[in-house]
Amino acid sequence: MRKLLVINPNTSASVSARLQTHVQAAAGLHVQVRTVTARFGAPYISDEASYAVAAHATLDAWAAALTGPEGPPHAVLIGCFGDPGLLALRESSPVPVTGLAEAAFIEAARHGRFAIVTGGERWGPMLQRLAQALGYAPLLTGIHTVAPTGAQLAADPAAASALLSHACRDAVRQLGAQTVILGGAGLAGMAAAIQPGLSVPIIDSVLAGAHWALRTHAPPAQRSAPGFDVPWDKLSPELIALGLQRTGPDASSPRGPHH
Repeated sequence: MRKLLVINPNTSASVSARLQTHVQAAAGLHVQVRTVTARFGAPYISDEASYAVAAHATLDAWAAALTGPEGPPHAVLIGCFGDPGLLALRESSPVPVTGLAEAAFIEAARHGRFAIVTGGERWGPMLQRLAQALGYAPLLTGIHTVAPTGAQLAADPAAASALLSHACRDAVRQLGAQTVILGGAGLAGMAAAIQPGLSVPIIDSVLAGAHWALRTHAPPAQRSAPGFDVPWDKLSPELIALGLQRTGPDASSPRGPHH
């Protein structure tokens, strides 16, 4: 059976439960979905500081999950629309890795130019930067953020549906999008209610992550086992165990290029 590890980079157990439910339902019975929660950080990622800490928390949760009795996963999905730690984890993992945002970008790009609708006003520039880094900026027509965070939207689904429906229609009318991404773990399942009132396809980022996990991906070429190419100091035991192990007289001097 294929094993998918989903990492919730924030500390909210309710978000982890939502991810587990929606990803498992979309992935089906032939995929074993295991969702783990960050051991430290913010209850909800909403600004640059919480995003930076979440990247560390993602690596830490991944390292801790590898020590569990379930065995190593066949793929890893970062369950945050913003993918904190994506490139670092991809560099360190022997199995394919993506996040909700990249998975949604991949799916949306098949339809042409796309817009993003999500909760939390500070996410705009952060997502623009991510799209640029992943090579999707030319297809991104714009980012429409609503003031409530994803957690606040999830707490009041009826109000959220009305607000997000209006935002999605604006994204199509004002930004000329050929598809709209509804981004955020907390917004999982809401796209289906909005789609009938929208003239273009709407993509649920959590379902996009599940769809990505169902596809066959070539294993990364650069690494056959999980690990990091640097030694760690004063991090979690699991991260330290995956760090570069050095012994001998030159142990205080890092190997490889100096930066």
